[in-house]
Amino acid sequence: MKKNEIFEKNLALSSEFSRYILENPDIAEQIPNNAIIVILPEYDKELAKENYKIANQRKEKNQPLVLVRVKRLAPERKSRLIRPKLEIISA
Repeated sequence: MKKNEIFEKNLALSSEFSRYILENPDIAEQIPNNAIIVILPEYDKELAKENYKIANQRKEKNQPLVLVRVKRLAPERKSRLIRPKLEIISA
């Protein structure tokens, strides 16, 4: 898997995990300070393997790892904004 593909997939996963944390703040409270969060998508074994490998390479001594196992992603939704209008104010 190419680095840019890993980056793009992890960008989407980390964004979704951030949303999940905002919707479920009790989960955030379970994450130890200074932990490395490793997202392991079970539907993409190659990415999961890469993420785990990278996390272990970057992990410092006594630094906890938090493994987030993701069964799958729900289909992407469209924006919930309804007919937004932009107002441009010139300088």
